[in-house]
Amino acid sequence: MAYYTQEQLNNMGFKYVGKNVKISTKASIYNCDQIEIDDNSRIDDFCVVSGKIKIGRNVHIAPFCLVAGGEKGIIFEDFSGLAYQVQVFTQSDDYSGKTLTNPTVPDKYKKELKKKVVIGKHSIVGAGSIIMPGVTLAEGTSIGAQSLVRKKTEEWSIYLGNPAKKIMNRKKDLLELEKQYLESEG
Repeated sequence: MAYYTQEQLNNMGFKYVGKNVKISTKASIYNCDQIEIDDNSRIDDFCVVSGKIKIGRNVHIAPFCLVAGGEKGIIFEDFSGLAYQVQVFTQSDDYSGKTLTNPTVPDKYKKELKKKVVIGKHSIVGAGSIIMPGVTLAEGTSIGAQSLVRKKTEEWSIYLGNPAKKIMNRKKDLLELEKQYLESEG
């Protein structure tokens, strides 16, 4: 995988780019002036990232993800991540038929839902899952592959399904590893 150099990243006009950030040259990044990326984070091949986005440290966005921050924004807290083909939306058209839909139609003829999304610290989203507008994945949330998340989750819980439902609690052993890692970083 080929990544942009630090100089290239600095010239792209990001709101903020930390140290050791890796973005694939095959990713499509839009609205760089609204995007913040902290240290040691990575965006892989064939991702589309747009709108208002804040990415914490040690965040990973795997290949083929769609991260659509829109005007409300998405926050990725530290050590969170998306597996292959995850889609995160902050906006959705009204599908009831009461209004027109799609971006070619002026706003006065449609009704879009627009809400911020938060991917909490140590949260991980399994391959092919979808996160809808307004969702907050609480700290330590694990979302199983192919899940549809429409509601806020509970901390340190594992969810699965369509719609996603809590199936069990998640272990917190990784917190000790985080502490060791951060101490080794200085």
